[in-house]
Amino acid sequence: MQYREFGKTGRKVSEIGIGTWQLGTRWGTAFNEEEAQRVLQASGEAGINFIDTADVYNGGRSEEAVGRFIKGRRRDFFITTKCGRKLKPHSAQMYTPQAIVQFTEESLMRLGTDNIDLMLLHCPPSPVFDRDDIFTQLDKLRQAGKLRSYGVSIEKVEDGIKAMEYGIDGIEVIFNMFRLKPLEELLPKAREKGVGIIARVPLASGLLTGKFSVDTQFEPRDHRTFNRNGESFDKGETFSGVPYELGLQAVDELKRIFNTDNLAPIAIRWILMHPQVSTVIPGASRESQIRQNVLAEDVPELTEKQMARVKDVYDRYLRAEIHPQW
Repeated sequence: MQYREFGKTGRKVSEIGIGTWQLGTRWGTAFNEEEAQRVLQASGEAGINFIDTADVYNGGRSEEAVGRFIKGRRRDFFITTKCGRKLKPHSAQMYTPQAIVQFTEESLMRLGTDNIDLMLLHCPPSPVFDRDDIFTQLDKLRQAGKLRSYGVSIEKVEDGIKAMEYGIDGIEVIFNMFRLKPLEELLPKAREKGVGIIARVPLASGLLTGKFSVDTQFEPRDHRTFNRNGESFDKGETFSGVPYELGLQAVDELKRIFNTDNLAPIAIRWILMHPQVSTVIPGASRESQIRQNVLAEDVPELTEKQMARVKDVYDRYLRAEIHPQW
């Protein structure tokens, strides 16, 4: 496992981390604590020290599972969690300094720790990025030792650029072969300001593994079934916002470029080709997926020609559909 500096924090993190949205589940299935611990144990054995979670994942159970895993070895891991999505309605008006304090205390309790390495606002509505009081409260929590650093998880590139005016430490953004817009302004500005970049949804909800087809069926409670058009939350979280059938066409092109049906390690390596990225956080619901994800460490650096051909696939198939939205 290779490690990278996380922005200006002075901390080094594994360039491949783990996202815990589906930890202990298979998106739509019941939470399984034993399975969650096996996945976390496999990640630690692979050299992963960056764990990304959120207070809403599995109703708080993901945070609790992470807390049990890191007990007694807290210093070995960089823990990122997120807050805000529990607000009902999830509107800018509901974001208050008091809510941020409450969410932080609740996450600390579930994680069983005295501090959080990185707290992110969880894809808040765009007007929140004009709220000085919210970012001032995050800074107060950092000064109090509750947070070591803070930042934002974003849907839109423009929100991340705005957030960097507040001196944040990290940005979590969808960045993959199907989402190239962050390359234009967000990533260069983040590097200039010393802001760590966490690349989320790296496999486009599994689409970029190359394992899906038009006949693939997902569980009814799986967001890949019920959120394709943004019925429950931003549709960009599901298949990176790419219409499923169009995504399959683009995947077929990528398979031909790389002469393989197993795109997952290559898709992760493509992200790591960008030095502005601090870590990439593929999810895992079972141990075998951890082993699959870290295979990217063995993939040779992609050539300029391969990188150019990936961009060409994006330009021909997806740019008109994806680029203006996020």
